[in-house]
Amino acid sequence: MAYYKRIRQLREDHDLTQRELAARLGMPQPQYCRYEQGYRDVPTDVLIALADLYHTSTDYILERTDNPASVL
Repeated sequence: MAYYKRIRQLREDHDLTQRELAARLGMPQPQYCRYEQGYRDVPTDVLIALADLYHTSTDYILERTDNPASVL
């Protein structure tokens, strides 16, 4: 699975819409949508914000580990 699929999976697991998540990240929904579809790379600051929001590690989001609880 590509990391952009993982950010979609995490969003859906937390019962959030793209619009809700984009609002929490302070960006327009279409911009966030491009990250989930793999059209744009997720910037480092957004990646960190997603990891914080989901209480997981950036390594999990980037598929360097399959352990979602692998927080620093």
